[in-house]
Amino acid sequence: MSHLSTHILDATAGVPATGVEVVLATIEGAELARGRTDADGRLALGAEVHPQTDYTLTFATGAYFAGRGVETFYPQVTVTFTVGDRPHHHVPLLLSPFAYSTYRGS
Repeated sequence: MSHLSTHILDATAGVPATGVEVVLATIEGAELARGRTDADGRLALGAEVHPQTDYTLTFATGAYFAGRGVETFYPQVTVTFTVGDRPHHHVPLLLSPFAYSTYRGS
C-alpha cells in the first residue's frame, strides 16, 4: 500500500467520484505524483514513505463536474496537509458542486 491515499465521494450523486485527476505536490509546488481515481473513487499516490513535511493534493473538480454537465463553483480543490509519523496517510474528499469537506482519514 502507498503511504498516501485519497477517496472522493460525490455527495450530490451519492456515488464515488471516478476519473478525477489528483496531483500530489510539495508545499513549494513541485509535483511528486499524479493519477486518476478508480471506479471506487480511490487513488494511492507517491512513494512508499514520504518525508515528514507539508504537501498539497489538488483535485480537478471542475473537469469532473463538467464531464457530467454540472455547474460548479470550484474548478479545483487544493488540500494542504502535514505528513507526520504515521504508517499511512489518507485524505478523503466529500464533494458537491458548491461545497466540499475533508478530514484526516485512517
